[in-house]
Amino acid sequence: MKLFNTKATLLLTITTTLGVNTSSAWQLPSSAPRASSSSLRMMAEGGGKAKVTVLGGTGFVGSRVCKLLQEEGADVTSVSKSGTIPSWCAGEAWTDGVSWKSADLLGGDESSLVSAIGTPESIVSCVGVVGFDREELLKGNGNANVAGFNAAAKSGGLKRSVFVSVSSEVAACEEKWLPEFFGGYFEGKRMAEKAALEAVEGNADSVCIVKPTFIYGGGSFGLFPPRVNAAYGSAVEELLSNKLIRVLADVTPGLIKVALRPPSAVEAVAGACAKAALGEKVKGTLDGTDDINEAAGQPDPTGLTEAIEWTGEKAKDVYGWLKVEVPKLIDSVKEKSA
Repeated sequence: MKLFNTKATLLLTITTTLGVNTSSAWQLPSSAPRASSSSLRMMAEGGGKAKVTVLGGTGFVGSRVCKLLQEEGADVTSVSKSGTIPSWCAGEAWTDGVSWKSADLLGGDESSLVSAIGTPESIVSCVGVVGFDREELLKGNGNANVAGFNAAAKSGGLKRSVFVSVSSEVAACEEKWLPEFFGGYFEGKRMAEKAALEAVEGNADSVCIVKPTFIYGGGSFGLFPPRVNAAYGSAVEELLSNKLIRVLADVTPGLIKVALRPPSAVEAVAGACAKAALGEKVKGTLDGTDDINEAAGQPDPTGLTEAIEWTGEKAKDVYGWLKVEVPKLIDSVKEKSA
């Protein structure tokens, strides 16, 4: 089946993994995890709301982090270059509860960035870029995040930092499996992870690094950054979660291993980020889909099961139609040939 073409999965895994930032006949219902309201009480002081700033808050992952945080009652600020509400959620009620700020992490002055970030208790960065230029990858994934975390640290009240990085299995492919220019991507991610830790004065208990491989979601496919929709991605996740495929992935090398790992739903990545930002007890490093799903409380994927059920139902419809229409066609041919 084309749905599970291994080569396509490998290509999408390579490219979408390196794009953290960036019509199906059947669609899955939204299954976004919810952060615990008790965590808000843990984070808030003096009865006020938990204050969280999301860097890259208008992006694919970041906007969904904002949504989860706002729906749990947090005081949410999104900081991005555009500062505009994403088209996928424009007009939704929760967007009115987010402060959408514009700031340039690379080209703007530090005082403007500090002002936009405000005085959060938690900072979440979902900033990342893809491309083919080593220096641009280094700046977009490294320097931009370093500037953001450094600015957040200046508030003086930062308690938690969260960063969406890349899985260790993908990073292990840097030297032997990927072109040299990708080195800027991985170096940038390492810079950002270090900055996230330094923003909370080196306290490992106050930082969470979320490390997905492939991130899928939304209602459409995209080429740059490459992306597959929720229905397709959930089907692939369910398929690759099979125990036999997991065993096969364990013994295969490099990017083949990565291609055989189950991908992460964008709701799961966002949910893990939100829980970490709100002070939930999650591991300091969430490496791969299993860790991320556990932290987010993400339900098991059902895309493959639903695709099979949908196909079965359609097959029944076709069979029923044939049972009625074929005899009619035969009778019509007989009448004309009589």
